[in-house]
Amino acid sequence: MFIVLAPGIAAAVSGLGQRFLGDKGAMAVTTTIVVAAALLATWQFFAWSLGGGSGAGHTIVLANWLNVNTFIADWAIRVDALSVIMMFVVTSVSALVHTYSIGYMADDPHRARFFAYLSLFTFAMLMLVTSDNFIQMFFGWEGVGVASYLLIGFWYKKASANSAAIKAFVVNRVGDFGFALGIMALVFMIQPAAGVDYTQFGITQFSSIKFETVFAIVANNAPIHVIGQAAATPIQAVTFDFLGVHVWGLEMAAILLFIGAMGKSAQFFLHTWLPDAMEGPTPVSALIHAATMVTAGVFLVCRASPIFAVCEVASGMVTVVGAVTCLFAATVGLAQNDIKRVVAYSTCSQLGYMFFAAGLGAYGAAMFHLFTHAFFKALLFLGAGSVIHGMHHEQDMRFMGGVRQPMIFTW
Repeated sequence: MFIVLAPGIAAAVSGLGQRFLGDKGAMAVTTTIVVAAALLATWQFFAWSLGGGSGAGHTIVLANWLNVNTFIADWAIRVDALSVIMMFVVTSVSALVHTYSIGYMADDPHRARFFAYLSLFTFAMLMLVTSDNFIQMFFGWEGVGVASYLLIGFWYKKASANSAAIKAFVVNRVGDFGFALGIMALVFMIQPAAGVDYTQFGITQFSSIKFETVFAIVANNAPIHVIGQAAATPIQAVTFDFLGVHVWGLEMAAILLFIGAMGKSAQFFLHTWLPDAMEGPTPVSALIHAATMVTAGVFLVCRASPIFAVCEVASGMVTVVGAVTCLFAATVGLAQNDIKRVVAYSTCSQLGYMFFAAGLGAYGAAMFHLFTHAFFKALLFLGAGSVIHGMHHEQDMRFMGGVRQPMIFTW
C-alpha cells in the first residue's frame, strides 16, 4: 500500500508545502519517498519471483466506492504477477529519474513544482497498474494524461512546449474516448441473467466492471443479460446493430479498448503527439517514454488478455497496427537529426513490437519486452540528456562528436 500511495503523498507535500520546504526540501522529500517505494517494490518483486506470491494474487480494499445495482467498484489495490512487475518497473525508473533530475534541474527556478509533477505522474501510473476494476483504471489513465500535460508543458514560457503539451493532451483524448466507450460497452453487455448461479464460474460478487467478474464471464462464455434484450445470451454470442452494421458485442468492446491503448502507446494514427513530447525536460522524456505513459496501452491489452484471447478480429487489429507502427516509426527515426526525436521514434517502434506480440497471444513475451525496454530506454534517454547537458543544450546530432573523453561515464 505504501508503494502506491507514497508518491501521491510526496506530490501533495512538495506541491502544497513548497513555501515551507523550499526547493531543496521539496526535492529531498519527493526523491526520498520515491526511492523508498522503489526499494520496497524491488523487494516485493524478488519475493514474488521466488515463490512468495500466489498465482491468482490478492486484493487490498481501501474503501467501498461505487455500489449501484451491478455497478460495483471498490477502491482497491490488486497485487498479482502483472501488477508486481509494473510496480517494480515504474518505481525503479521513477527513482532513477528523480535522482537524475536533482542535478539536471539544479538551475531551474521551479524545481519544487517539477518534482511534485514527477511524483504525481508516478502515483497516477501506480494507481493505473494496481487497479482492480475498469473505472479505477480509467481514473489512473486520465491521471497519467493530466500529469504528462503538466510535465511536457513545464517550460510554459516556451511556445513550442505549450503546443506540444496541448497536442499530447488532445490526441490522447481521442484514444481515451475509445477506452471510455469500451468500458460502457462492457457495462451494457454484462448484466446478471435471471436464474443463473454465477458462483459456478468463481464469481462471488457480480460487478459489471470488476476484472474478476468480466474475465470469468468471458473465459467461461457465461450467459448474461444484455440491456434491451429479453433472453439470456452467452457473452461470446452477443451481437448489436451499431450504426446499421451487425457487430459482435465483445469484438466491439475489445476494439474500443484497443483504441484507448493506441492513444496512450502512440500507435500508428495516434502517434503524432510522441515526437513533440520531447519539448519537455529530458527527465520527463525518460519517465513518459520508458516506464509510464507509453507502457499503459500494452499493460491494458495484457490485463484484458482474457477478452482479446476470444476476439479474433480485435487481436488481428492489435497485430497489424503493432507491425505497421514498428516498421513506420523505425523508418521515420532513421531520418531524424534531433537526438531525442530519434529515441522517441525508437520507443514508438518498440511499442509496436510489444503490441505485435500481444496480438498473437504472446502476452508473456510482450510483458518481458516491456520490462527490459523500460530500463534500457530510460537509461538511453538519461544518457542523451547527459550529452545534451554537456553540449550546452544542443540536440542536433550533426553538431555532436568528440564527447567520449570528457563524458567517459556516460559513454
